[in-house]
Amino acid sequence: MVAAATVADVPDALRARLTALAPVKVEITDDSAAHAGHAGAAGGAGHFSLLVVSEAFSGLSRLERHQRVLRELAGLLPHPIHALSIRALTPEEFSFQPERTFHR
Repeated sequence: MVAAATVADVPDALRARLTALAPVKVEITDDSAAHAGHAGAAGGAGHFSLLVVSEAFSGLSRLERHQRVLRELAGLLPHPIHALSIRALTPEEFSFQPERTFHR
C-alpha cells in the first residue's frame, strides 16, 4: 500500500491505490488553496476533487461507487486528505460528456 505523508504526495498515492479499479481515466485536482485557513487545511491536510472512470462502476449506484473508491483510499482520510469530492463514472457515462473534465 502506498502511503502519502504530505498533501504533495497525495496525487501519486491516489493513482497507485486506484489501480485496483483498473481506471481508464483519473483526474485529481488539489483544491486546498481555496480552503486556506480552514481547520482541516490548518492541520496540514488537503482538499481534493477526484474524477475516476472505470468499468468497475458498471451496475453500481452512486453511493456504491463512492464506497468502492473510499475502500481503496482507506488510510488517506482524514490525513493527508481532509476532504474529497468524488465523481465516479463508467467509460460509457464519461463518453457522453465530450471534452468535459472534473472542473465545472
